[in-house]
Amino acid sequence: MDKKVRDLMNAQINAEFYSAYLYLDFANYFADAGLAGFQNWYMVQLQEERDHAMLMLKFLQLKGEHVDLEAIAKPDKDLSSALDVLKMGLAHEQYVSQLINDIYAAAQEAKDFGTTQFLDWFVKEQVEEEDTAGSLIKKMELFGSDPRGLYLLDQELAARVYTAPSLVL
Repeated sequence: MDKKVRDLMNAQINAEFYSAYLYLDFANYFADAGLAGFQNWYMVQLQEERDHAMLMLKFLQLKGEHVDLEAIAKPDKDLSSALDVLKMGLAHEQYVSQLINDIYAAAQEAKDFGTTQFLDWFVKEQVEEEDTAGSLIKKMELFGSDPRGLYLLDQELAARVYTAPSLVL
């Protein structure tokens, strides 16, 4: 495997674990706010991000590459309102999309087709993640200022369950 691709993949493993940690922070914010549905939504996000990291880790291992785990940074976001948290979540997903795109571009440049094929799933996943986060912001902007609307949205988010990624290595 190309060194640049390997290094970017290792960095992405750390970024995925950071995402999980960030979403745990978001879940804690919503728990403190008494919004258990929003808390649940971000706990599911946490599980997804953790699994993304583990898929990348397993992929590197299958390729015979060294996995270099780094410290996970403490989230340093100022969580001041539910809407702000949701907007931070979308911005973070957009950032992760760019990281995935950077790895994909490096793999293409190195003619590492196995890695690009592996990353295809993540590229599609990020499109879905950004869409979902954006839709949640729109719902919050429409209904969040009305206590009944917020209650119903919280109930909707409480129904979300975790489904493991369908990507097979």
